[in-house]
Amino acid sequence: MYQHAFNPARPAGPGSAAAQILGWAQQASLPVGFLSEPAVLRTALEALTFRLDGRRPPAAANTIIRKRAVLHGALGYAAEAGLLPGNPLDTTGWQIPQASAALNPVVVASPDQVSALLDAIARIRPELTAFFGCLYYAALRPEEAVALRYADCRLPGSGWGMLRLAAATPRTAAAWTSSGTSHEQRGLKHRPDGAIRMVPAPPVLTALLRVHHAAYGTAPDGRLFRGTRGGPLSESVYGRAWHSARTLALGPELAASGLARRPYDLRHAALSLWLNSGGDPAQIAARAGHGVAVLLTVYSHCIHGRDDLLNQQIDHVLGPSAGRGPCPSVEKPAVVPTARRARTPVRLPASARDRKWFRGGPVTVLGRA
Repeated sequence: MYQHAFNPARPAGPGSAAAQILGWAQQASLPVGFLSEPAVLRTALEALTFRLDGRRPPAAANTIIRKRAVLHGALGYAAEAGLLPGNPLDTTGWQIPQASAALNPVVVASPDQVSALLDAIARIRPELTAFFGCLYYAALRPEEAVALRYADCRLPGSGWGMLRLAAATPRTAAAWTSSGTSHEQRGLKHRPDGAIRMVPAPPVLTALLRVHHAAYGTAPDGRLFRGTRGGPLSESVYGRAWHSARTLALGPELAASGLARRPYDLRHAALSLWLNSGGDPAQIAARAGHGVAVLLTVYSHCIHGRDDLLNQQIDHVLGPSAGRGPCPSVEKPAVVPTARRARTPVRLPASARDRKWFRGGPVTVLGRA
């Protein structure tokens, strides 16, 4: 199904084993029109909750949500092709599970732990030290660091530098890319084509990149990090190096936990550190390449040590609390009586004869009170 039925670039050959399997699947499957029946559709939805081995408890909420999204897209295409009167999922009251977008603080490494991990990388694969440094010190996504070019880096001899991000090179199965390779250069994530992102590089990262360029140079197209054959740095290559570094730096107990399990967790550690340092969320989100709402939602459980500061700020606003209850009463100022002003006659012209009173006192018309 994955390699042939849904991939027009690799059709199953006539008479092949794949063609026979697809023929059986077609005969054993219900026509797509049956999904308009609520009972059939609910059976399909319940199947999304199973694990691969069919056991309970059900699959993770994120997995179910992702599978339902794929089913919704397939049924939408069927409706567009006229195979269904409409997308039946839009009128089905099946309860979608709720998934938490917040990051688990267990995966976030401390600065000391990251330092130990980078030291281990420097001993195992020194040519990857600056790559992992980009993930932590500049909070780059791995596919952004893979596509980073030396020409897009401003690396002064001292102080802060600047990284100009304009592309990413995510890994995809070669059968699903237009170039036929496992890496295809694309624009920045969640950004239109041609968008760039400027990320300041702290002095420690600037020094790492300068040393890396002096020792290893660049790929023919100017990329700083490359694979063993000069192509894009493979996820399997830096993933194996990271696994070995965790075992060496963290010890068997922490290495068996979820702490910094993936290289991407270095980005999580960086953004958590920036938020805990009191940085402005808007600036942090701009450097990270996503919105403020996403930043605060994902890292809400990773902000620590701010309660005492908040309490001090609240105390400062409330002022002295001695002798005051939760709802202190406010004394009204004393009212000082004032002498009543005497009313004085006001003369009006003859056109106002019909008016007997005027604001401020009795009215005198033509000399008569």
